[in-house]
Amino acid sequence: MKKLLIIKTGSSDQHVINKCGDCDVRIAQCIGIPYDDVRVISVYENAVPILPDDIAGIIITGSPSMVTDLEPWGVATAQWLKQVVKKNIPVLGICFGHQLLAHTFGGSVDYHEQGEEKGEVEIHLTEEGKKDSLLGVLPEHFSAYASHFQTVTKLPKDTTILAKNDFESTHALRYKENVWGVQFHPECIGDLFCNTHEHQTYGVALLKRFYELAMNNTTKEISNEYKAAVQ
Repeated sequence: MKKLLIIKTGSSDQHVINKCGDCDVRIAQCIGIPYDDVRVISVYENAVPILPDDIAGIIITGSPSMVTDLEPWGVATAQWLKQVVKKNIPVLGICFGHQLLAHTFGGSVDYHEQGEEKGEVEIHLTEEGKKDSLLGVLPEHFSAYASHFQTVTKLPKDTTILAKNDFESTHALRYKENVWGVQFHPECIGDLFCNTHEHQTYGVALLKRFYELAMNNTTKEISNEYKAAVQ
């Protein structure tokens, strides 16, 4: 069975880890899969990003680092992503991961002119977002946890805005057919981050849907390979 690859670009605060696990643990919990079904590469610890043969989808986590710092591990991960997206593997970037994708594809990232967006925020889908295969599982208006100083200031070519609010005009983007980024944190679950059951549900629904799309994409690829072999 194919696995989920998490590119870990940073770690949560220790008190968060003690209470509900680091970001990679929470992502697996939200999706509802055993942690053994996840491969994790901690690029922020200078682990070299690779793409094992058994990967169905990739999630790039958030980070306390800034994309504009251009740290060597971030630059290396961006170069790796340029090759990975050619392989038709679904990718989801979260916060820093979302911004790193924009930077990788030719967009720009910088500090938000209004400062930090932090806490539970209200977000709404665009018309394209309502029709999107990933973001479309969310209601038109939903709440989510956000925590970021930087933002995508210039969109890469052929990028579609899927969700926004009054503070952040690029809360969710589709960069390629199956490459998405969300500025908010769908993996932030439990009363450590918010007290609303709905918030938890939205993040869980989004991550479950991504995993479903990744696994279905794998099934489709296997099916196409089988058809080619028997023709």
